[in-house]
Amino acid sequence: MDVDLRDLELLEALDRHTTLTAAAQHLYLSQPALSQRLIRLEERLGTPLFERRGRRLIANRAGRRMLRAAHSALAEMRAATHEVRRTAAGRTRPVRLASQCAGTYQWLPPVVRAFRQRMPGVEVLVEHLPDVEVVPALLAGDLDLALACKLDVAMDRLRLQPLFDDKLVAVVATDHPWAGRAVMRAEDFADVHLLLFDAYDQTRSPAVALPIPTRARPARLTTAPITTELLIETIASGDSVSVLPTWTVAPYLTGHGVTTVPIEGAGQHRTWYCASRHGQLPEAVDTFAGLLAGHLAAPPA
Repeated sequence: MDVDLRDLELLEALDRHTTLTAAAQHLYLSQPALSQRLIRLEERLGTPLFERRGRRLIANRAGRRMLRAAHSALAEMRAATHEVRRTAAGRTRPVRLASQCAGTYQWLPPVVRAFRQRMPGVEVLVEHLPDVEVVPALLAGDLDLALACKLDVAMDRLRLQPLFDDKLVAVVATDHPWAGRAVMRAEDFADVHLLLFDAYDQTRSPAVALPIPTRARPARLTTAPITTELLIETIASGDSVSVLPTWTVAPYLTGHGVTTVPIEGAGQHRTWYCASRHGQLPEAVDTFAGLLAGHLAAPPA
């Protein structure tokens, strides 16, 4: 074989750090040594893998293909190594999972209880990660499963099991001018203050698309790291509106001074998935995924 594990680690480091200097530091190599290793790898493969753009190295088509293989192989190797070491130490490997939405963690307790009855010796570790880090962590082997609804090209490398569809709706005070409307359209957002969770902070890179129609231009946009309870309380005051999944706002529709209005547009419907890496799943991971899918066969209330 013309490629070994060190070559895959080299590709991964260059993809993550984009410069020879930073990648060399990550791998504890000198820059000339790393450069020579890359040259030898490209010679063995018979093609360049990266294009130079100033100091940065950007993977070309061949490089991107090799990177997909590198990410997959290294993730499996790390997961296998971790599992073998835990087994050798007399410990069973835990099931590690995270979600792209913090609110979904409320779905997990009944699933965890059922799992512990089925496999009492296996831990479940719930990792709290920023939504943009969930898919990379799963691909890197740092997670076993992820609850995901925000699809991107990286998810082409994952196995996606559909769980259920949900819908995004406008959330307004019960005495707001929108209350009682049949539907909200893009132009209706022009005069409102839109309040959203900080996951939609548009200064982040990459920025998450706003949960409103493409042509909508709110008069004012605020994103804040607040709880659902505080967001609902703020909306009930009438100073702003928000957009939330139906399952998130459902518990607050009685006695909290808010109501919902449908939003026009196909983008207001989302599918939730249980994401995992390709290949055979460990028994514990497969069992947990099955219990999760069974519990979420219908949208949570």
